[in-house]
Amino acid sequence: MTKDQEACTVPGEEVAEKQVENSSSATVKLTKRAAITQIITAVVANITIISSGMGIGFPSIALMELTNSTTSVVLSESDASWFASITSILCPVGGLLSGYMLDKIGRKKSLYCINVISIISWVIMSLASRTDGALLFIQLMVARIIIGVAIGLSSTPASIYAAEVAHPSLRGRLTLLTACFTGVGMLMVYSLGYMFKDDWRYVCTICGVFTVVALLSVIPLPESPSWLVGKKRMAEAERHLKVVRGIKEDNHPEIRAELKALEESVARFRQADTKKTSKIVQLKKPEVHKPLIIMCTFFLFQQFSGIFVIIVYAASFSVEAGVAIDPFLSAVLVGFTRVVTTILMAFISDRFGRRPPALFSGFGMACCMFGLAACNILRISDTEYHWLPTALLVAFIFTATLGFLTLPFSMNAEVYPSKVRGFASGLTIFFGYTMSFIILKVYPTLVSSIGNENVFLFFGMVSLAGIGFVYFFLPETKGRTLQDIEEYFRGGTVSTADLVKQDTKA
Repeated sequence: MTKDQEACTVPGEEVAEKQVENSSSATVKLTKRAAITQIITAVVANITIISSGMGIGFPSIALMELTNSTTSVVLSESDASWFASITSILCPVGGLLSGYMLDKIGRKKSLYCINVISIISWVIMSLASRTDGALLFIQLMVARIIIGVAIGLSSTPASIYAAEVAHPSLRGRLTLLTACFTGVGMLMVYSLGYMFKDDWRYVCTICGVFTVVALLSVIPLPESPSWLVGKKRMAEAERHLKVVRGIKEDNHPEIRAELKALEESVARFRQADTKKTSKIVQLKKPEVHKPLIIMCTFFLFQQFSGIFVIIVYAASFSVEAGVAIDPFLSAVLVGFTRVVTTILMAFISDRFGRRPPALFSGFGMACCMFGLAACNILRISDTEYHWLPTALLVAFIFTATLGFLTLPFSMNAEVYPSKVRGFASGLTIFFGYTMSFIILKVYPTLVSSIGNENVFLFFGMVSLAGIGFVYFFLPETKGRTLQDIEEYFRGGTVSTADLVKQDTKA
């Protein structure tokens, strides 16, 4: 689920946020050379994320061959649903490991680990049995479990790395690269599936080779200066900070000032960390449990509105929706639409906030699903309107990416107090992935038991209910400080109406 996964906040990310925020005032002035260096390092770090996007989208291009092959053993419907859904339940495990690894071995080595784990998964699938169905299922499940952990691991290292090496004026755009590159990975695997429709093993081989290239691309990257300062490796921190700031001189005053600010930031965080109370006690506070309930509910609507079903089952879903074009080409259109809309979302969110795009997203998703249901009921595939299901599918991905697909992940890092942000965000992501596992596992059974049109109607009704949830319960966070949001949930003087009103003036 960047990608998706589209982003899971963990304790390591909380440290990074504090370090970045507190050191911004001492950051060296941005030069053209430094900007180019920081952009290149952030892009190279995020190449690793492409493999995770491939892993998310891979079931879409493999399931049709896995269940209907004439040249190899096939999976049963139940086995196929496990193949598609098992990664969702393992992603939170990777997210928790990510926080530990980021702190213990650093950002760069964490990227190494993600690539190595992904390579193992792709190798297992590329060599999967062609004659033994039971062995094939075991191999695929092991590989998908491994890639599920890798997807969870990839949720934070690249974005944290980008945040820590970037100048404040570049940070917002560069941290969006993780979501963008997840979408790029999905688009790439959809495209490979279109080109090699009958050989998903060959697609796995290509994905594995690409991941080896991604692994090698990490080698020249400098380690995060923030992490090095946290480990008291000051000489290395200074050397790597000079690289990303585009400065060659030794003992440069601005470099020394930024290093000092980083040291003070780390010291303050460690001092505050020793005073933390029990996480269970923290959950009882309204500023924690209120946003937790809201975000978990937002993720519930996200998953049961059918977004991840389309992402994971893109090709087979296209057939069930009555799309007239090649189902693999339809998957490519889905991937392309998501990448383009993710880029647009960065500008839309800054301009219009969170609530308006979310309301539009829910309305658009509902209209598209009701339209797909009508197309199935009226059997328009042989009429002059045969193109309509394709348009509705693309429109659904467009409107979903504007709100229900992206906003739960981005708002998850905004609504919690800093002291419990990693813990509470982790719980929210775990809930979201659990809901993803459930809907992906039961989707094939739903289609066979109640029919395509009723499944589409169900997704549409969930989207409509999501509009009501957003209107009545989701607060606006654009232009608000974290203190404003925390005070609102605590029951202070800042109300939802105030937040919306203030945002209109912003």
